[in-house]
Amino acid sequence: MLTGSRQTRDGTDHLVLTRRLGAPVEDVWAAITRSGRLALWFCTWTGDPTTGRVDVRWVFEEDMPVETYVIDACEEPRHLGVRSVADDPTQVWTLDARLDSADGVTTLTFAQVLTEDVDVREVGPGWEYYLDRLEESVRTGEVSTVAWEDYEALAEEYAVLAQG
Repeated sequence: MLTGSRQTRDGTDHLVLTRRLGAPVEDVWAAITRSGRLALWFCTWTGDPTTGRVDVRWVFEEDMPVETYVIDACEEPRHLGVRSVADDPTQVWTLDARLDSADGVTTLTFAQVLTEDVDVREVGPGWEYYLDRLEESVRTGEVSTVAWEDYEALAEEYAVLAQG
């Protein structure tokens, strides 16, 4: 089921997805920022984040090169903003994660800047998959077993969103 929406923020189109996780904000923050926790659902990173850059390796994608990401915002435990570094500006991904919490539930609002070169029919189902993996890894503390095949059909639903 499609959970993403298209939103305009400061004049820029974004794909925005929200997840409610039954965990304290500090636990969800760790799951989206610590390399070992990220490895349970998404990627690993190496380097020194205090320099404002890390190298990211996607764990669940085949043949993906290591990519450098710049850390634009890091306000523990509420806001992480990053963007990839690429020689080709059309290949830059800008991502934003914001966390709010109340009564032991943390709400993650995740956004990716949409450009004419970012196909929402591809990234939408991909982020649905990865955020569901995040949710499972936070719940179980284990590597997520969510399977990609269950998300391929969402491309049709995101095609409608792409027209909007």
